[in-house]
Amino acid sequence: MTTHNNVSELVLLQAHELAEKIRLREVSCREVMHTYLAHIERFNPRVNALISLQPADDLLAQADARDAELTRGIYHGWMHGLPHAVKDLSLTRGIRTTLGSPLYKDFIPDHDGIMVERLKKAGAIIIGKSNTPEFGLGSHTYNPVFGATGCAYDPSKTAGGSSGGAAAALAMHLVPVADGSDMMGSLRNPAAFNNIFGFRPSQGRVPFDDSADLFVDQLGYEGPMARSVRDAALLLSVQAGFDARAPLSIAESGAGFAGELARDFKGSRIGWLGDFNGYLPMEGGILELCEKAFAHFESLGCTVEQAACDFAPQRLWDCWRTLRHWMVAGSLGRHYNDPDKRSRLKPEACWEVENGLRLSASDVYQASVTRTEWYRAISRLFERYDYLLLPSAQVFPFDKSLAWPQSVNGVSMDTYHRWMEVVIPGTLSGCPVANVQVGFNAQGLPMGLQIIGKHHADMAVLQIAHAYEQASQWFKRCPSPLLQ
Repeated sequence: MTTHNNVSELVLLQAHELAEKIRLREVSCREVMHTYLAHIERFNPRVNALISLQPADDLLAQADARDAELTRGIYHGWMHGLPHAVKDLSLTRGIRTTLGSPLYKDFIPDHDGIMVERLKKAGAIIIGKSNTPEFGLGSHTYNPVFGATGCAYDPSKTAGGSSGGAAAALAMHLVPVADGSDMMGSLRNPAAFNNIFGFRPSQGRVPFDDSADLFVDQLGYEGPMARSVRDAALLLSVQAGFDARAPLSIAESGAGFAGELARDFKGSRIGWLGDFNGYLPMEGGILELCEKAFAHFESLGCTVEQAACDFAPQRLWDCWRTLRHWMVAGSLGRHYNDPDKRSRLKPEACWEVENGLRLSASDVYQASVTRTEWYRAISRLFERYDYLLLPSAQVFPFDKSLAWPQSVNGVSMDTYHRWMEVVIPGTLSGCPVANVQVGFNAQGLPMGLQIIGKHHADMAVLQIAHAYEQASQWFKRCPSPLLQ
């Protein structure tokens, strides 16, 4: 296979293009694996995106087995033979799952999570994990086990999080597609910070059973990331679909996401929420980049206008903090209660637990009521608009040696995650949300835009994101300079 700028054309292909070459046996799974492993060895140290990589001989043997299956007429699906790294929050049988925590640095699960089962069934070969912050807390990927992940456009800056390893790996072409998970923008923020596509699906779209609780833990779930919307939709077609082990999963097959993305958007109405009338502090240049992107939507025949929201955004933040404290206290309380383990939790985790332990049942119920009222408010907006837009972050990628931005545009941040408040409306709505790219600031740092769709309208969001991608071509126009 030929090279471009000393990078193999195999790793530069979109995932669906590479998959087709494998299916047609124009390239072997062994060659794909060998090429990707060489590329990872060369470029992964620049960003520290992939971790717990498996022995090359084992991976090449698995690739040989995939080739042998093709010889016998066995084809598992579009991921047949594709190398894949799973986010280090998801269970992987026989491969370390550290959650970015020293408490789990040697934890090797004896089974796969539902999503990983599905990836393997579709033919993927799990090569290792992608880096994540400790327990996924914070939109900045660093932890004491593996260190920090750098932005693919400036490795001295953060890749975002918590799917920062996945996003940087994609932008560096270390993997064809990537999975992530999103509680507070973790499929959106790192996608924006690395100039790729990330998609938080509707609540229940991708079944999840890694958690101790399967009923009340409804803020975070898994989804796809990719260098193109087509690749993300194909990955979602594998991830999505009902599973009885996840009682709140949507009773629909994921197969439809492999369908046609092209459609006409003439006459579609889009509402721009911006900074919620000045409520959200934004680093200079972010709103302007997002607003310039309106022209791409308008070129599709859409109209974009300022949307007025009849819901106080401070209520969303208060609701979020209560629900977040409650969930983290529930999941990490047993570690916090052990003094030795507590000493190995990062301060932000302890802060979440301590605040959670102060909550009453009434506090949690009222937060759920507020979330319900927000769902009704955003549903009213969708009576007027087909889609809603928000920036994907309030700051550009920042120095990765910092724990978090202490201020945004002169406004002090009172918590470790306040600088990501802009993702809360999408999270609390339970609606599908995509990050699409909008360009770069003067320092060459990327930014993105959230597209929020109606309840369960995942395909519609993917379709408009695809149309926007065809109009803007941001990833093709601006690949990572670190690949030179």
